[in-house]
Amino acid sequence: MKKIAALLLSLLMLLSLTACGNSGEGTGENTADHTDHKVTDASSDAGQKVYMTTDISPEGLMKVYEALGVELTGDNIAVKLSTGEPPASNYLDPDLIRGLVERVDGTIVECNTAYGGSRTETDMHYQVAEDHGFTDLGKGFLIMDEDGESMILPVEGGQQLSENYVGAHFGDFDGFLVLSHFKGHAMAGFGGAIKNISIGIGSKEGKCLIHTAGRSHTSPWGGDQDAFLESMADAGKSVVDALDGNILYINVMNRLSIDCDCDGNPSEPDIHDIGILASTDPVALDQACVDLIYQAEGNESFVRRMEGQHAEHVLEAGEAIGLGSRTYQLERVED
Repeated sequence: MKKIAALLLSLLMLLSLTACGNSGEGTGENTADHTDHKVTDASSDAGQKVYMTTDISPEGLMKVYEALGVELTGDNIAVKLSTGEPPASNYLDPDLIRGLVERVDGTIVECNTAYGGSRTETDMHYQVAEDHGFTDLGKGFLIMDEDGESMILPVEGGQQLSENYVGAHFGDFDGFLVLSHFKGHAMAGFGGAIKNISIGIGSKEGKCLIHTAGRSHTSPWGGDQDAFLESMADAGKSVVDALDGNILYINVMNRLSIDCDCDGNPSEPDIHDIGILASTDPVALDQACVDLIYQAEGNESFVRRMEGQHAEHVLEAGEAIGLGSRTYQLERVED
């Protein structure tokens, strides 16, 4: 009888543990343990390399770029960044990036926005770029859809889009250096490399198509959230494929507001500056930045912004279609 009682007790305990393990199913909550992301150390052969420095300076920026060990090829190199919405957005400091832009002999490029503001029309956007100090770097500054025209790129293996509309001057360039200010975003949850090569390179028409998962050429509003995130991944892959991989990515993790550089009056950051990260893989790079946010002190508002928008789904989607890998090795260049 004692053996039977013990067996019944063991069975009850097993059933209880199984029920606890399944308690999060069907709730719609993000129950991921962010201490268990696929992070590997620099001595491992697994995962994409992501290089990092805590030195947010022109020297630190150059150091992580050189750590990549890859040079962009071709005579015409674009440097993609956000010019930032006036009057007080957290765009990249031109003095921070000047040396690297000159190193690659690049042209700063942007596209017009698809919403109200100072950068929705070409003349105003050129003025903002001048006011923010981007027109006298490298070979100068170009709005890729300045004439309102698009270049259509095919999307291979996309989940939502079969084609992506980018600024018409995209085809003028042989390679891209993608300089992103990593930050929160009201719609995407966070903005990093993937957002910069999808929404950022999209023409006004392309932005609308990404936001609505291909349903509208004229309005960016009203799309399904996960479909929007999947469309960003689709659009990003079309850009990488069109460049045949001649593209490099750097994320600067400073002024870490929950609001994007498209917000002219962003919230003050709750997180201290973290550093500069670089990779040849946009998914690995953005995943590393997300993981660092989860480890940062004072991250509550930023985490709420990301989880509220299901932000990491863009990384899941990017990995699923071959844009990159969420598994990475974080290598600090100071080491």
